[in-house]
Amino acid sequence: MAPHRRTATRVKAGQVQKKNNWEASERSIFARPQDEIRLERRDPGAGYRHLFSLAQLRTFLTLLPEWDELAVGLDAIVLDDGNQGCMGWCGDGVVAVCAWERDLWWEDALPEFIEEHAPILDLLDVRAEEEDGRLVVRWTEDRARAFQLLHILTHELGHHHDRMTTRSRRQASRGEPYAEAYAIRAMEELWPAYVRAFGL
Repeated sequence: MAPHRRTATRVKAGQVQKKNNWEASERSIFARPQDEIRLERRDPGAGYRHLFSLAQLRTFLTLLPEWDELAVGLDAIVLDDGNQGCMGWCGDGVVAVCAWERDLWWEDALPEFIEEHAPILDLLDVRAEEEDGRLVVRWTEDRARAFQLLHILTHELGHHHDRMTTRSRRQASRGEPYAEAYAIRAMEELWPAYVRAFGL
């Protein structure tokens, strides 16, 4: 099993890069601004699965604080395939959550990932245990889903918000610290409403 990365966007010369070939086409979410936010579910890919549906995503979006401000300039939210090399990404007007490995457990988690994400792992009551010199994380489906919605999605929305609140609206200039702080703040505000809506 590949080691787990923190959510990441591709950045080159300070610009957030689109991850795939997003050439304009009739179906492309990057082809033109959308009249409303499009929710798209792609095939998760071999060995991966999506942990939440588009209906669950819609429910989650209704819980987000300041959604009207956050939605400015957002064209699409994508449930992307799992072969992206990251857990989520943000491009021009599009944020995505990548599919999870079919086997929920992480059998060789990175210590720095666990340390960096300790607040949300503690909140979700998810533990990393050392076994044979490796860090093993025994996710349950509901806790992995909560991690994707409460942290991965909000982190990527934080990148989008960063870009949209800069003067040019062309790049997310404040980077990872801004997105991470945004995700943690949103998680703290959302937690009671999330538990009421989704349970745990």
